[in-house]
Amino acid sequence: MTIPPEPFPGFDPDSAEPQPHGSLAALIGRILAEMDQLQFGSFSKDDALDLGLRLVELGRQRSHPIAIDITKGEQVLFHAALAGATPDNERWIKAKQRTAVRYEVPSLLVGLRARAAGRRIEDNGWFDETEFAAHGGAFPIYVRGTGMVATVTVSGLPQKADHDLVVEALSELLGVAGPAGGDR
Repeated sequence: MTIPPEPFPGFDPDSAEPQPHGSLAALIGRILAEMDQLQFGSFSKDDALDLGLRLVELGRQRSHPIAIDITKGEQVLFHAALAGATPDNERWIKAKQRTAVRYEVPSLLVGLRARAAGRRIEDNGWFDETEFAAHGGAFPIYVRGTGMVATVTVSGLPQKADHDLVVEALSELLGVAGPAGGDR
């Protein structure tokens, strides 16, 4: 199984500049494929540890100033802050995680779907930005046939890079090829 590549140049959710035609839809399609393919047969505390340690390894290799969190319900299964991470990363983790839990999809997808509809989810009165963040970095941990059982969240990089780092670690752990030619 492979996750389809995103056409180059890709959509940059942090840019205020005009985006390449079709790039938003392509990124949404890629994330939907990731959700379908990045599913565990079961998910244990050992799996959480393996995933968290892989994210730490990737972050340290690349000198990323990130914080990492894996949470199941109210239980934190893994949490780490690498050199350069700040207390703000903790707030972002909680807000992105709440978004992924509420919608049961990656936090990046929540923001992208709103943009595809010509708006920002943050402009809705019911979307409390002190509690939620529709920015990339939180990804539900799915168990095939069960659904979402936990979340893995990274904060500290631009939102698409946070998302992509999580996807890279999940892909490696699950033995799924990530998108070819991506900006990983």
